[in-house]
Amino acid sequence: MESMRFPKVLFTVAGIWGVLLTAPLYFLLDQIGIQDPPAITHPAFFYGFAGVALAWQIAFFIIAKDPPRYRLMMIPSALEKIGFGGAVLVLFIQGRMHVQDLIFGLADLLFASLFLLAYRKTDRR
Repeated sequence: MESMRFPKVLFTVAGIWGVLLTAPLYFLLDQIGIQDPPAITHPAFFYGFAGVALAWQIAFFIIAKDPPRYRLMMIPSALEKIGFGGAVLVLFIQGRMHVQDLIFGLADLLFASLFLLAYRKTDRR
């Protein structure tokens, strides 16, 4: 049972972190354009990203409830984190992102690594 504590805590923390960072995006569309021009010209993509990201946070809470049952969902969870974190890292290397953005991308890459570790440590049912 102790082996289940790590994935439970990890996915709960990831879900909380993600909700705290993602939910405010619904109210920041115009502010982002002001602070980091140019303005967002395709709001459907922006809100679509926010919605998909928020849905994944709910998936993390579900995984946390029963890691062995949802063990296979840990793989796409890691891919979700790599998708954002990897993109931010590449864009930063190209000089197209700020260092503040890199911090969030690296956090996602850390979560991806920890998700894969949780996958390895979680017993199959």
